[in-house]
Amino acid sequence: MTTSAPISPIFAAYNFARRLKTLKGLTPYEFICKAWASQPERFKLNPLQQMPGPNI
Repeated sequence: MTTSAPISPIFAAYNFARRLKTLKGLTPYEFICKAWASQPERFKLNPLQQMPGPNI
């Protein structure tokens, strides 16, 4: 077992919730949701249904 195995879920959660300056303070998930709400024609599928859930 490697040492990164127990830490990787922590980094995944941190990166998912991290607010980025380039996205004007939004998380990547919030940015995608906002873009989909304002411009749904840019997406082929509903991005809200494509996000991994807590049971990854």
